Amino acid sequence: MAVLAESGSNPDVDLLYDINGLAKDAPHWFDRTMEFVGEYGLLVAMVLLVVCCWWSVRRRGDEDAAGTVAALVWAPLAAAIAVLVNVPIRGFVERPRPFLTHQGLDVLVSGKTDYSFVSDHATITMALGVGLFVAHRRFGLAGIGLALLEGFCRVYMGVHYPTDVVGGFALGTAVVLLLSPLATALLTPVTKAVEGSARLGWIVRRRSAGVGLVPGARTPFESEERDLAA
Repeated sequence: MAVLAESGSNPDVDLLYDINGLAKDAPHWFDRTMEFVGEYGLLVAMVLLVVCCWWSVRRRGDEDAAGTVAALVWAPLAAAIAVLVNVPIRGFVERPRPFLTHQGLDVLVSGKTDYSFVSDHATITMALGVGLFVAHRRFGLAGIGLALLEGFCRVYMGVHYPTDVVGGFALGTAVVLLLSPLATALLTPVTKAVEGSARLGWIVRRRSAGVGLVPGARTPFESEERDLAA
């Protein structure tokens, strides 16, 4: 990996200069926007997308709502696990940031002193995107699209090689998919128990008239009608 970083004639470095070169020709305000979006904005957008997906599933109230919510809970947990897995990977590879090895890069974010491979931002966003896709295809496609944009931003900002981003995508996807069967088996009973709870059931499924009543029990309206008839 160190040889790859030091060479200036390989596709990884060439693509780094091509993408980061766009920052030199862009207006200052656009670079500042990309800096915010790539560092914080897309992470916040991914979290909001997960929340929107949960709200949609809860409001729709399908029979498999508990399973879908379990998959949504797994998405951020998988992202956290993937970041933890990345800690020893970074320490083993020890790849310097591209701006420390290559001259002439337009670095939009300063203060990056840790190793470059694998990109945490790419790992987190792709784990959330794939986790969303497991739970809900439409929201998942949007999440994967945001993850791809995050990867582009990290290279545009000059803080990662393209292969750092690809490695992050692979790591996030692998953690989500490989551990998904076990996570689903553990989380689904929990979300089903929450769904059946009188106080917390709203977390999984929106309460509607008559939902959650004991079979055979009278509703308040039925009680009033019988009392008036008497």
